[in-house]
Amino acid sequence: MTMRIAIKNVSASAEKTERQSGKSTGAQTMKAKSFAKALLASIAALPLAAAPTGTATAQQVVSPSDEIVISIGRGELVQVPGTMADVFVANENVADVQIKSQRQLYVFGRSGGETTIYASDARGEVIFSANVRVGSNIGSIDQMLALAMPEAQVNVATMGTNTVLLTGTVAAPEDAAEAERLVTAFLGEQANVITRLKTATPLQVNLQVKFAEVSRSLVRAVSGNLTTVDASTGGFRGGVGTGRSLGTGRFDPRNGPLGVGAGVQNPVAGPFPNPRAGLPIFDPVTGAVTGVEGQFLLDANGNPLTFTGPGIDSNTGGTTIAGLGRLFGLDAIGALDLSERLGLITTISQPNLTALSGETATFLAGGEFPIPISQGLGNVAIEYRNFGVSLAYTPTVLSNGRISIRVRPEVSELSSQGAVTLNGFQVPALTIRRTETTVELGSGQSFMIAGLLSNNAQNALDKAPGLGDVPILGNLFRSRDFRRGETELVIVVTPYLVKPVNASDIALPTDGYHSANELEQFIGYKDNDGVSGERRPGPTAAEPDAPNPNISQADPAAIVPSVPQPQQRRADDRSNRGRERQADAVTPGFDL
Repeated sequence: MTMRIAIKNVSASAEKTERQSGKSTGAQTMKAKSFAKALLASIAALPLAAAPTGTATAQQVVSPSDEIVISIGRGELVQVPGTMADVFVANENVADVQIKSQRQLYVFGRSGGETTIYASDARGEVIFSANVRVGSNIGSIDQMLALAMPEAQVNVATMGTNTVLLTGTVAAPEDAAEAERLVTAFLGEQANVITRLKTATPLQVNLQVKFAEVSRSLVRAVSGNLTTVDASTGGFRGGVGTGRSLGTGRFDPRNGPLGVGAGVQNPVAGPFPNPRAGLPIFDPVTGAVTGVEGQFLLDANGNPLTFTGPGIDSNTGGTTIAGLGRLFGLDAIGALDLSERLGLITTISQPNLTALSGETATFLAGGEFPIPISQGLGNVAIEYRNFGVSLAYTPTVLSNGRISIRVRPEVSELSSQGAVTLNGFQVPALTIRRTETTVELGSGQSFMIAGLLSNNAQNALDKAPGLGDVPILGNLFRSRDFRRGETELVIVVTPYLVKPVNASDIALPTDGYHSANELEQFIGYKDNDGVSGERRPGPTAAEPDAPNPNISQADPAAIVPSVPQPQQRRADDRSNRGRERQADAVTPGFDL
């Protein structure tokens, strides 16, 4: 301002001087003009920083502050907080406006979609802005759902023309499916209905899991043993065999029995008998008879020789055919081992567990076994691992009443096969049957989620090279072992939608049980004088889903049945019998 004011004073003085002189020549006038131009040029050449700057206007973006939701073909009256001078509509094909006055305007929907409306005053300030969303007739859908399900609280929101979002609370999952079907029937099959309805009471799911296993095994073993012993002191001894040890010592073959049984033992305890008893004793020099052999053999001191006898070792689980006698002039004891074992194992485990929809539940019926773990420097720590029947699952009840289950059942037991010894501790192995999967099925329906059918056979022959191939006698130099196993395992899951019951309605396994007194135990061999005959209530299958609503006003199929009533009943009976026959063959049987 100072510089601008200075420029104005210089110009005024020059003009005043020119007017007062009146007699100035043209040269003087040119000098004055040149001086003024030079002065202006010098002022213009000054740094721009010295020039005064004006106030900059900041950029401002106004976003819509309100939201209007209307149906196609309907409108709303909007009161504007100010005097409108200009109105802007982003998409007139979706929604349009009509100005009633400077403070009122009508907004009405034309087609599905979204648009934006701005209104400004004479100074250009935005006094009203809104997002307008146009969709189907929401009010009619709300009224329809309120009439169909008065106990439910369903909120309807549209997203475009063909997409409807349902939120709120219903009493049961089938109500959510019914609401979805009603909205689809109202808007047409082209509508996309998104359901986010929740149940008023959290649903509870009871899961029953069945482990059914049958295992059969067959083991056959054949082996033999032959041992020879000379009855005289210091005689020949020898033997061959692949069976058990026959013991040591000497025996009297004349008194040797024949034994048949599971592990025969024939020890002969007492003085050792003299096989030459009663025979004359000759002098080796003269040949004269000096005496008669006694009944028992004598040692160097003239005392009878005693022993506990050889016998045959016990063979648990096998059958032994044994004989004692004289063979080729030698005292001999022989045994033939015959073993055949049949095993049949049947396992049925049926754990069940209840959990809320969306929650995870676990169950374990078994125990823990210790495992030693070396910690270094001679220290040993103990950790415990679970075994037994365990179950873990997460149920989710869907809107249509079906149940999605993430399930992990397991049955494990301790086994000596595969056990190891660590730091002096014997750690047992585990036999495990486990599966983990996700299935979807209705309440009361069953699904075989896993199964196993195994058949194996083993045949082993142990023999002496060369000697085991000799006919007949070669059986003394070889043994046979045959093993066969068959196993079938099935795992079935069945979920139920359940509700709590009164405590008095539950029957326990201990109901009716009373411990027997001493007299009852002594006379009647009873452990108790009462039994639990009450049957505990079990879950039942849920009702089927509601049928689809009829869209047309009059359905001829609903008025006139296509099949007469008696024929229809017989057809239903045949179909039910067919379903029962199909349900009986869930899995292949195990033939024993």
